[in-house]
Amino acid sequence: MFLSLSKVESKCIKGCDLALASYYVWIGSNLTYVSKVLETTVDEILKYNPNIIDKDIIQVFTRVNVPFSCDCIRNDFLGHVFNYKVLPGNTYDTIANLIYSNLTTVNWLQTFNTYPADRIPDQNAQLNVTVNCSCGDKDVSKDYGLFITYPLNPGETLDSIAANTSIDPQLIQGYNPNVDFSSGSGVVYIPGKDQSEKYPALQLSKGISNGAIAGISIGGIAAVLLIAVCIYVGIFRRKKGEVPLLSAVMQSNSNHHGHGSGTPLNKSSELAALEGLTSIMVDKSVKFSYKELAQATDNFSLANKIGQGGLGAVYYAELRGEKAAIKKMDMQASKEFLAELKVLTHVHHLNLVRLIGYCVTGSLFLVYEFIENGNLSEHLRGSAREPLSWSTRVQIAQDSARGLEYIHEHTVPVYIHRDIKSANILIDKNFHGKVADFGLTKLTEVGSSLQTRLVGTFGYMPPEYAYGKVSPKVDVYAFGVVLYELISGKEAIVKENGSIVDSKGLVALFHDVFSSPDPEDFNNVVDPRLGDNYPFDSIHKMAQLANACTHKNPQLRPSMRSIVVALLTLSSTTEDWDAGSFENQALMNLRSGRYR
Repeated sequence: MFLSLSKVESKCIKGCDLALASYYVWIGSNLTYVSKVLETTVDEILKYNPNIIDKDIIQVFTRVNVPFSCDCIRNDFLGHVFNYKVLPGNTYDTIANLIYSNLTTVNWLQTFNTYPADRIPDQNAQLNVTVNCSCGDKDVSKDYGLFITYPLNPGETLDSIAANTSIDPQLIQGYNPNVDFSSGSGVVYIPGKDQSEKYPALQLSKGISNGAIAGISIGGIAAVLLIAVCIYVGIFRRKKGEVPLLSAVMQSNSNHHGHGSGTPLNKSSELAALEGLTSIMVDKSVKFSYKELAQATDNFSLANKIGQGGLGAVYYAELRGEKAAIKKMDMQASKEFLAELKVLTHVHHLNLVRLIGYCVTGSLFLVYEFIENGNLSEHLRGSAREPLSWSTRVQIAQDSARGLEYIHEHTVPVYIHRDIKSANILIDKNFHGKVADFGLTKLTEVGSSLQTRLVGTFGYMPPEYAYGKVSPKVDVYAFGVVLYELISGKEAIVKENGSIVDSKGLVALFHDVFSSPDPEDFNNVVDPRLGDNYPFDSIHKMAQLANACTHKNPQLRPSMRSIVVALLTLSSTTEDWDAGSFENQALMNLRSGRYR
């Protein structure tokens, strides 16, 4: 974890009776759980959150202000130490970044606890969880005496926080000197309102020394982990005292692997938890009943089955006057189910498959728009399909690139698909491409971050996967393999003589072609189904682009935006480009090896 801890110069004398913690609501938490980990009551929380209408339902991805006392710890800094009872499967990461919603850090946990990060006891262990706070600063302003410990999220800025609080941005910056609010991570302090919804003035009698605040600087990965884990669990109604789904799942997973002695989560309780997804505030997504899905598929008959994937089967249906494809998954695929639900209810683009709705009853169901022409892999290698013309292949490449460009460069935070392949590019009735299957999607900030496990499809995985690195350039590499598929019609892993032992990846195959002095070798890798009906120059340029996308060094691969521009040139009917145009410049960069 890239975390650092810093303290201001002066030390505290005493604390103050009240501070507020801004708790970011992840899917699966509720007020009962928040009150438990922050050692207060639901009624006390409600006093500082007049916007909460129903205490049993909290809108996901919003903030809740939680009161706590701000103490002078070790006569050194202001904060409060909460006691947390460890559950099986807990790590410092999950405790800091999820359970305490980035109000603390892994470094802070390690500082105030003696357990090594890899040996936290599963049973009867108590952790000291230190959350920093502020009691105000008379040198900045005497008008504010109640402060919120506020973890920044990606996309937030000083101006956006100032607008939401109606407080002058310079004043907020004054309480947080040298803080970069646009970093999307770290803890800052902003004035808060009391129970009467007023900003209380600073009480100088409290004996607070100026700037007595221990600041936490959190690197981008901490914020990413919170968001990445958010997609794994559902927010649902829960009676007071019940443990949220996340803890139950962690306990179940730990027992499954032989750690701990708690009772595993049984199927009925897991199902009940996931059914709570009805309380998620999803945009343009419909919750279907199992009865409606069963009727539309003739009880999921083989006659309506149109596909089979690693996570479940896909069935054709007509629902509420619209053609649909229903993916039926086992309960064990809850992480992938929630990941896809999270992404496709927040990201909408012409070149991304559209999610219509979902159902959680007995199994997990995702309902998508029906895409008439199957997937790209079927068209490139299926004997029942007519060969795709070169112009159609370029169009599908361009469509898919636009979809990826959108999730890479027009969302905050960035989405990384992590399983781009020809089988996950669907083709509609007009032979346009749509990116599908977001079950492995990861949320991240721009730049590399550590992943926890190897995911994806062999043949499409970049070299940096061996080092656990994930960035948008992972998708760029896989997209380069897809471009090679469009040129050659071959699978990502080519079996020589039909043997897996003698197999070779498309990247290595084309590398040999580029290295060959014989120009005829290039013609030998072009899909024979194209015949002679293709412009060699266009195919060669796409191969150059694919070569740039699959560069060993991820930093030297082009962005999806550059790829879209380069593909635009391939769809042109003439080679007479304006030498000063942006499109031509992008292609010149590729030719000169700037992206290699």
